This record gives sequence, structure tokens and C-alpha cells, in this order.
Amino acid sequence: MDATHGGATPVNGGIEYVSPVRIGGQTLNMALDSGSADFWVFSTELPALSTVAHQAYKSSLSPTFKRIDGHTFSITYGDGSHASGYVGTDTVDVGGIAVTGQAVQLATSVSDQFLRNPHLDGVLGLAFSQLSTVKPVRPKTFFENVMPSLAQPLFTVDLRKDAVGAFEFGSIDSTKYSGKLAWIRANTATGLWLVTTKGFTVGTNHTRLRPAQAIVDTGTTLMLVSVEMADGYYRQVPGARKSRAAGRFIFPCNATLPDFVVDVGGVSPYAARIRGSDINFGRFKQDMCDGGIQVTPLPIQIWGDVFFRSQFVVFHCGKRSLGMASKG
Repeated sequence: MDATHGGATPVNGGIEYVSPVRIGGQTLNMALDSGSADFWVFSTELPALSTVAHQAYKSSLSPTFKRIDGHTFSITYGDGSHASGYVGTDTVDVGGIAVTGQAVQLATSVSDQFLRNPHLDGVLGLAFSQLSTVKPVRPKTFFENVMPSLAQPLFTVDLRKDAVGAFEFGSIDSTKYSGKLAWIRANTATGLWLVTTKGFTVGTNHTRLRPAQAIVDTGTTLMLVSVEMADGYYRQVPGARKSRAAGRFIFPCNATLPDFVVDVGGVSPYAARIRGSDINFGRFKQDMCDGGIQVTPLPIQIWGDVFFRSQFVVFHCGKRSLGMASKG
């Protein structure tokens, strides 16, 4: 199958990206999430008031929908948001790639975070199926089902600040990045895309750290790093401080942010450069702005969309590796 792609449009001030996904002939705006494996949608079985601002999937309108008796799901994300419901199958099309009999999770309950977000109608997970919360039997993910038909068993992510990017399936578009791709072996044993990091550079200052794991995650907004990394970065930004009220780093909006270069991989790590302009995450209040690099609340780092805005990333399922290169 030739490469196809789905546009990735920033919404809610760049907090997330959504892509159109057709399910049983109905189009919903979905977050494509490399940090989870569940594929759930707003359904018309939610209370009517819950779906007013959303495109809700109506299984009765699809001649190809089939319910999987006895199968349910309940997923909770890192920010505490959650969804639960039952499971069926239908024909799913993402950017021209169609899968028949794809497991789709119909939400009958969703948390307020999702209800208040009119731009998002569900989440399509691109991690590995062992992360799925479907019970009693975990189904294959959309990508696992489509992968054998692709020219190459991979997908690429090109997210852009204030502009439409793309998820592309089956091939690598070399016009989207500069230089050569660096290939980093990923740890996928848990179902996540994990890499090792051992240090970072700001300006001419390189700091080596104990090896740590990071999830490469399109479903997270910010780049969430260790305390040492965040402190080391913002020490180089005049006027930056940690807001007690907000619990996160802020800085003067007129500051010119330095690039943040993070080591990715093992013995000969790739240096992934995150542009300072991509780390400015907009106004906090008055003349202070939010930082796109913050401290992770978990024992593991999470490299979200701030990372992807500067880096073109290939998720190679065949090699269980990640390809990375700076964008031109």
C-alpha cells in the first residue's frame, strides 16, 4: 500500500492535535496518541448533554458495526482524565488507510476534561496492544492491523507550532527534515515507545546525568523532564522562576529562549535539539509566559508535542526503533 497521511491540526492553543478519522462512514476528530493503545470515541449512548459540542459516533447508522458481547474498557490517562464503555468493530479509515473489523471502543462515560473540549471526539492509540484496557481480550490496535499492508511497517509524526502537520503511514518523507535520520533503539517491552537519556545541553553547558527513561508521546502536550533538566534549562533564562501558584516554570515573555538539546539513546547518543521558540508556550499572565519544558510528576520522563515540534520522528514497528532528525 502506498503511503497515506492524516493531517494533524493544533487546537486549544496548541494543547493538542486532532486528525479526521472515519468510522463506519462517520467522521470524528481524534487525537492520535503514541502513548496509549485504546481507540475510543464519543458515542450517542452518552447523555445527550455530553455530546452537544462533539461529533458522537452512532453505531446504529453504520451497517458494518458489530458489538463484541462481554467486552468493556476503562482507561485513565496521566492527567486523570478517563473514559469507559463497551466495544464493537467497524470499518475505520485514517488518511485513506481502511481497516475492516477494527475494534472501536464506544464511550458511555467520559470525564469532564473531555466533555469541556469541543475539538476532541476521541483518542486513537498508536502504542502496542498490550497497553489496551479492553477486557477480557485485548484487540489489535489500528496500526497493528494495517501494518502488514504498508510498504514499510512504520508511521511518522510531523507536528508544527501554529500550523497543520501530519501523521504519515508506510513511508518516510525526506523533505520533512534536515540531514540524516538518527536511529535509536526503543524499549517497547511495556507497550510504550521508550528511549534512554543521559544528559542535556543548554548553550555551551553540557550536563551528564544518570540514565533515565522517557516516553516519546504524541498524546502529551509538554516536554516533561527531570528536576535536574528543568532547573538546568531555566537557570539559563533571565527572569525565569517556578510559580508557586501554578506549580510550573514561567519566564518573561520578552526573553529569548535558548535551545534545549537532549541526549537520546545509548553509547553514542543522538542530540535532539528543541528550538527555544518551540519552548515558549504562550502567555501565563501579564508579562510572563509558560514554559513548554516542565518537571515530570512521574518517575519517568514524557516527551510530548513540544519535542515533536522541533523533531521529525519515525516510529518503526518492524525494527522497534525510532528515527529522529531536526526539521528544516
